[in-house]
Parts: sequence; structure tokens; C-alpha cells
Amino acid sequence: MDAHRIAEARSLAYHLEVAGRLATRPELLERARDRVQAWLADGRSPWYAARWQAILAQGTDAVVRILVDPGEDATALRQASPFAGVLSPRERWRLWREVRARCEGQP
Repeated sequence: MDAHRIAEARSLAYHLEVAGRLATRPELLERARDRVQAWLADGRSPWYAARWQAILAQGTDAVVRILVDPGEDATALRQASPFAGVLSPRERWRLWREVRARCEGQP
């Protein structure tokens, strides 16, 4: 599997983890909203910021749908995620190893 596909699989796996945490950690949604507001204020990633702002305004269910959607639009949105930093480095590296092994057909 090529590096790009592994990166997409890692991103989806990461965001599946985030989606699972949103029900018990609503502050994650507020942190994401704050991050998007900072992007808008700084003029960074205006397309991503505007899209995320609209999604975040719809509430947790709408956010979870995007986080777990394997489709092209959601995959593109996850490239600039306001949920960066939710997983600890240790959790992220464990997840990345698992995804790589799965993609390479290892047990």
C-alpha cells in the first residue's frame, strides 16, 4: 500500500478515536471551535476553516458523521483537522503502528 493511502487510513483511524471520545468529552468540540475561530482570524486555511465552522455549528452528531466518513469530502476535511492534539503522542504512535500493520497485512 502506498504512503498516501496509509496516511489516509491513519487519519481516519485517528478521527474514529476522536469521535468515540466526543460523547464523554464535550470540551473537545469547544476546543475545535476555538481552533477554527483562530484559523478564521488569522486567515489560515479559509476553505477548511469555513467548512469546519459550518460542521461544528451543527453539533456533535454532524461532527461525528464527518469524522467517521471514509468518503472523499470527509477525507479532504480531515487533512486540516481542528481535532489535532486530542490523542497523546503515545496513543497516536500506537494507532499509527496498528494501521500500518493492518495495511501491510500483518497480524
